[in-house]
Amino acid sequence: MRELVLDTETTGFDPESGDRIVEIGAVELWNHMPTGETYHVYINPERDMPEGAFGVHGIGPDIMIPPRKPEPGQVTLLDKPLFKDVAQGFLDFVRDDIMVIHNANFDMKFLNAELRWLGLKELPMSQSLDTLAMARKKFPGSPATLDALCRRYAIDNSNRTLHGALLDSEILAEVYLELIGGKQPDFGLSTGPSKKSGAGGHDENWRPSARPNPLPSRLSEDEKKAHADFVDGMGDDAVWKRFS
Repeated sequence: MRELVLDTETTGFDPESGDRIVEIGAVELWNHMPTGETYHVYINPERDMPEGAFGVHGIGPDIMIPPRKPEPGQVTLLDKPLFKDVAQGFLDFVRDDIMVIHNANFDMKFLNAELRWLGLKELPMSQSLDTLAMARKKFPGSPATLDALCRRYAIDNSNRTLHGALLDSEILAEVYLELIGGKQPDFGLSTGPSKKSGAGGHDENWRPSARPNPLPSRLSEDEKKAHADFVDGMGDDAVWKRFS
């Protein structure tokens, strides 16, 4: 099963008011495991970058009003492609696979606005999986931001001084795997289904087999003797002696 953990950065909150996408990042998972394949692109939004949005992600100081000279490490946008130049490549990467997104409504409305303006097919909401909704359901009343979930699951996000689509996707992938129960929630250790499999693709009759050789005792001989002397000192009615 292929999934894409995805994030965007934008110029603001509302595409219908003229805000645009400036960055898309995505991490590919296969059967809940990262494959190493990623998608990442910066996009020229063809408009200025508001101060508030710049404070969140630090992208595009050269398109602010007035424009700023980028500092080392800051991403400029004037030389980046337009969304129309990357739209088909993005759709080819996504295909029909599920997109795992934190606050999916936000990213999906921007992606679909950009696609709609180009006359391209929009992505159905059913193709997205919202980790924000998952976290709120699993931990009702608790903070469900990406940073809060990193703290809950002891995930290192020390590099996240500013938002960034690819970095946030990589962090969200770790959070998502924890939300669903760990990196292999279905313990799918085999690469293919067994000869007789249930709905999950695993052998319905599988049972753990006994070890061919018992594990060695972790008690030393001195510890065994000390325990025996202790039991002897408890008298003949000691519970330990009934089962020895």
